[in-house]
Amino acid sequence: MLSTLIELQRLKRLDRTGWTLRGLPNGTESVAAHSFGVSVTAMLLADRCKARGVSLDVEKLLRIALLHDWAETRVGDMPRTATLYFGSAARKQAETAAFADIVNAVDADGSYATLYNDYERRESTEARLVKAADVLDLLIQVLALERAGARGLDEFWEVADNPEFNLEGAAEQIVLELLQSILKARSELHPNV
Repeated sequence: MLSTLIELQRLKRLDRTGWTLRGLPNGTESVAAHSFGVSVTAMLLADRCKARGVSLDVEKLLRIALLHDWAETRVGDMPRTATLYFGSAARKQAETAAFADIVNAVDADGSYATLYNDYERRESTEARLVKAADVLDLLIQVLALERAGARGLDEFWEVADNPEFNLEGAAEQIVLELLQSILKARSELHPNV
Protein backbone atom coordinates (compact mmCIF):
# COMPACT_ATOMS: atom_id res chain seq x y z
CA MET A 1 0.00 0.00 0.00
CA LEU A 2 2.81 2.43 0.87
CA SER A 3 4.36 2.35 -2.61
CA THR A 4 0.96 3.15 -4.18
CA LEU A 5 0.37 6.01 -1.76
CA ILE A 6 3.84 7.41 -2.41
CA GLU A 7 3.28 7.24 -6.16
CA LEU A 8 -0.07 9.00 -5.87
CA GLN A 9 1.69 11.86 -4.03
CA ARG A 10 2.94 12.93 -7.48
CA LEU A 11 -0.56 14.17 -8.29
CA LYS A 12 -0.13 16.92 -5.71
CA ARG A 13 2.77 18.36 -7.67
CA LEU A 14 1.69 17.48 -11.23
CA ASP A 15 0.45 20.65 -12.89
CA ARG A 16 -2.61 20.56 -15.12
CA THR A 17 -1.05 20.93 -18.53
CA GLY A 18 -3.83 23.00 -20.09
CA TRP A 19 -3.03 25.96 -17.86
CA THR A 20 0.71 25.68 -18.48
CA LEU A 21 0.19 25.60 -22.25
CA ARG A 22 -1.79 28.84 -21.99
CA GLY A 23 1.03 30.62 -20.18
CA LEU A 24 -0.39 30.48 -16.68
CA PRO A 25 2.23 30.02 -13.95
CA ASN A 26 3.27 26.65 -12.58
CA GLY A 27 1.12 25.79 -9.59
CA THR A 28 -2.06 27.23 -11.09
CA GLU A 29 -3.77 23.89 -10.45
CA SER A 30 -2.42 20.42 -9.75
CA VAL A 31 -4.09 17.19 -10.81
CA ALA A 32 -4.79 16.47 -7.12
CA ALA A 33 -6.44 19.88 -6.71
CA HIS A 34 -8.60 19.11 -9.74
CA SER A 35 -9.50 15.69 -8.31
CA PHE A 36 -10.53 17.40 -5.09
CA GLY A 37 -12.73 19.81 -7.06
CA VAL A 38 -14.30 16.95 -9.01
CA SER A 39 -14.96 15.01 -5.79
CA VAL A 40 -16.59 17.98 -4.05
CA THR A 41 -18.67 18.83 -7.11
CA ALA A 42 -19.73 15.18 -7.51
CA MET A 43 -20.68 14.96 -3.83
CA LEU A 44 -22.80 18.11 -3.97
CA LEU A 45 -24.46 16.98 -7.21
CA ALA A 46 -25.15 13.57 -5.66
CA ASP A 47 -26.69 15.13 -2.57
CA ARG A 48 -28.95 17.29 -4.72
CA CYS A 49 -29.86 14.27 -6.89
CA LYS A 50 -30.71 12.11 -3.90
CA ALA A 51 -32.86 14.92 -2.48
CA ARG A 52 -34.82 14.83 -5.76
CA GLY A 53 -35.27 11.06 -5.64
CA VAL A 54 -32.40 9.82 -7.80
CA SER A 55 -31.04 6.50 -6.58
CA LEU A 56 -27.24 6.71 -6.28
CA ASP A 57 -24.42 4.84 -4.59
CA VAL A 58 -22.59 7.86 -3.17
CA GLU A 59 -19.61 5.82 -1.96
CA LYS A 60 -19.13 4.47 -5.49
CA LEU A 61 -19.46 7.96 -6.94
CA LEU A 62 -16.84 9.39 -4.55
CA ARG A 63 -14.46 6.51 -5.15
CA ILE A 64 -14.70 7.07 -8.91
CA ALA A 65 -14.14 10.80 -8.45
CA LEU A 66 -11.07 10.21 -6.31
CA LEU A 67 -9.39 7.70 -8.63
CA HIS A 68 -10.42 8.92 -12.08
CA ASP A 69 -7.07 10.65 -12.76
CA TRP A 70 -4.66 8.27 -10.98
CA ALA A 71 -3.21 7.10 -14.31
CA GLU A 72 -1.72 10.56 -14.72
CA THR A 73 0.97 9.72 -12.17
CA ARG A 74 2.55 7.61 -14.93
CA VAL A 75 1.39 9.17 -18.23
CA GLY A 76 1.13 12.80 -17.14
CA ASP A 77 -1.75 15.19 -17.65
CA MET A 78 -2.27 15.00 -21.38
CA PRO A 79 -4.21 17.98 -22.66
CA ARG A 80 -7.08 17.56 -25.09
CA THR A 81 -4.75 18.53 -27.94
CA ALA A 82 -2.55 15.49 -27.22
CA THR A 83 -5.39 13.26 -28.39
CA LEU A 84 -5.10 14.87 -31.85
CA TYR A 85 -1.57 13.51 -32.10
CA PHE A 86 -1.76 10.22 -30.21
CA GLY A 87 -5.34 9.31 -31.04
CA SER A 88 -8.01 8.60 -28.48
CA ALA A 89 -7.54 4.81 -28.61
CA ALA A 90 -3.79 4.99 -27.88
CA ARG A 91 -4.35 7.52 -25.12
CA LYS A 92 -7.07 5.41 -23.50
CA GLN A 93 -4.94 2.26 -23.80
CA ALA A 94 -1.96 3.98 -22.15
CA GLU A 95 -4.06 5.40 -19.32
CA THR A 96 -5.80 2.08 -18.67
CA ALA A 97 -2.46 0.21 -18.57
CA ALA A 98 -0.94 2.86 -16.29
CA PHE A 99 -3.92 2.69 -13.93
CA ALA A 100 -3.71 -1.12 -13.77
CA ASP A 101 -0.01 -0.94 -12.93
CA ILE A 102 -0.54 1.70 -10.25
CA VAL A 103 -3.24 -0.25 -8.40
CA ASN A 104 -1.79 -3.72 -8.99
CA ALA A 105 -0.47 -4.05 -5.43
CA VAL A 106 -3.67 -2.82 -3.76
CA ASP A 107 -6.43 -4.16 -5.99
CA ALA A 108 -6.60 -7.87 -5.19
CA ASP A 109 -10.36 -8.03 -5.77
CA GLY A 110 -10.32 -5.82 -8.87
CA SER A 111 -12.65 -3.24 -7.37
CA TYR A 112 -10.49 -0.24 -8.31
CA ALA A 113 -10.15 -1.48 -11.88
CA THR A 114 -13.92 -2.00 -12.04
CA LEU A 115 -14.56 1.56 -10.89
CA TYR A 116 -11.99 2.96 -13.33
CA ASN A 117 -13.46 1.00 -16.24
CA ASP A 118 -16.94 2.14 -15.29
CA TYR A 119 -15.75 5.75 -15.42
CA GLU A 120 -14.00 5.28 -18.76
CA ARG A 121 -17.07 3.62 -20.29
CA ARG A 122 -19.64 5.76 -18.41
CA GLU A 123 -21.59 2.61 -17.60
CA SER A 124 -23.32 3.79 -14.44
CA THR A 125 -25.17 6.92 -13.42
CA GLU A 126 -22.44 7.45 -10.82
CA ALA A 127 -19.72 7.41 -13.52
CA ARG A 128 -21.69 9.77 -15.76
CA LEU A 129 -22.26 12.12 -12.84
CA VAL A 130 -18.52 12.12 -12.06
CA LYS A 131 -17.77 12.93 -15.71
CA ALA A 132 -20.23 15.83 -15.48
CA ALA A 133 -18.47 16.95 -12.29
CA ASP A 134 -15.13 16.71 -14.14
CA VAL A 135 -16.38 19.09 -16.84
CA LEU A 136 -18.10 21.40 -14.35
CA ASP A 137 -14.99 21.61 -12.16
CA LEU A 138 -12.97 22.59 -15.23
CA LEU A 139 -15.42 25.38 -16.02
CA ILE A 140 -15.49 26.57 -12.42
CA GLN A 141 -11.67 26.72 -12.47
CA VAL A 142 -11.71 28.67 -15.75
CA LEU A 143 -14.24 31.09 -14.25
CA ALA A 144 -12.06 31.53 -11.14
CA LEU A 145 -8.99 32.16 -13.30
CA GLU A 146 -10.84 34.69 -15.44
CA ARG A 147 -12.11 36.44 -12.32
CA ALA A 148 -8.47 36.70 -11.23
CA GLY A 149 -7.60 38.34 -14.55
CA ALA A 150 -6.51 35.45 -16.78
CA ARG A 151 -7.29 35.83 -20.47
CA GLY A 152 -7.08 33.60 -23.52
CA LEU A 153 -9.06 30.73 -22.00
CA ASP A 154 -12.08 30.92 -24.32
CA GLU A 155 -11.45 27.49 -25.85
CA PHE A 156 -12.12 25.83 -22.49
CA TRP A 157 -15.68 27.11 -22.62
CA GLU A 158 -16.32 25.06 -25.78
CA VAL A 159 -17.17 22.01 -23.63
CA ALA A 160 -20.25 23.91 -22.47
CA ASP A 161 -21.59 24.35 -26.01
CA ASN A 162 -22.93 20.84 -26.46
CA PRO A 163 -22.33 18.84 -23.31
CA GLU A 164 -23.24 15.17 -23.59
CA PHE A 165 -23.49 14.03 -20.01
CA ASN A 166 -25.84 11.17 -20.92
CA LEU A 167 -27.85 11.69 -17.77
CA GLU A 168 -31.61 11.77 -17.55
CA GLY A 169 -34.39 13.09 -15.42
CA ALA A 170 -33.55 14.97 -12.26
CA ALA A 171 -29.81 14.18 -12.53
CA GLU A 172 -29.60 15.82 -15.95
CA GLN A 173 -31.66 18.80 -14.76
CA ILE A 174 -29.43 19.35 -11.72
CA VAL A 175 -26.24 19.20 -13.79
CA LEU A 176 -27.67 21.57 -16.38
CA GLU A 177 -28.81 23.99 -13.65
CA LEU A 178 -25.26 24.17 -12.31
CA LEU A 179 -23.87 24.56 -15.83
CA GLN A 180 -26.27 27.43 -16.48
CA SER A 181 -25.28 29.15 -13.25
CA ILE A 182 -21.60 28.91 -14.25
CA LEU A 183 -22.36 30.34 -17.70
CA LYS A 184 -24.44 33.12 -16.14
CA ALA A 185 -21.58 34.04 -13.81
CA ARG A 186 -19.24 34.18 -16.80
CA SER A 187 -21.63 36.36 -18.80
CA GLU A 188 -21.75 38.77 -15.87
CA LEU A 189 -17.95 38.87 -15.86
CA HIS A 190 -17.73 39.26 -19.65
CA PRO A 191 -21.02 40.86 -20.81
CA ASN A 192 -19.91 40.98 -24.46
CA VAL A 193 -19.01 37.29 -24.76
